[in-house]
Amino acid sequence: MKLSILIAAVLALVSYQTRAADAAVIANYTKHCASCHGKDGTGNTTMGKKIGAKDFTDPKVVAEIKDDHALKNLKEGVKDKNGKEIKKPFTGKITEDEMKALIEYSKSFAKK
Repeated sequence: MKLSILIAAVLALVSYQTRAADAAVIANYTKHCASCHGKDGTGNTTMGKKIGAKDFTDPKVVAEIKDDHALKNLKEGVKDKNGKEIKKPFTGKITEDEMKALIEYSKSFAKK
C-alpha cells in the first residue's frame, strides 16, 4: 500500500514537472519565435514572409533541421546573404538548454 502511494506521488510530480517545462518552452516560443514562425509554426506571419521563415508544420522542413546547426543559429543569430541580421542571437536571453527545448518544440509542429 505504501509503495503504491509513493509511486503515485512520484508519477504526479513527474507529470507536474513535465507540464511546467512544457509551459516554459511555449512561453519562450511565444516570446522569441512566434512573431516570425507563427504561433502555429507555419511561418505565415508578416515578418515570417519577409525573412523566409521555415514552416515547421512541413515534415520535410523538420526532417532537414540539424540540431547542432539550429543551436548555432539560436546562439549566434542569422544574417542574410547581404550580411543583414534576420534573427537576433538568443545568447544572454535564454539558456542553451532552453534553446535546445525550443528546437524540439519547433519540430513538434510537424507531428500534430
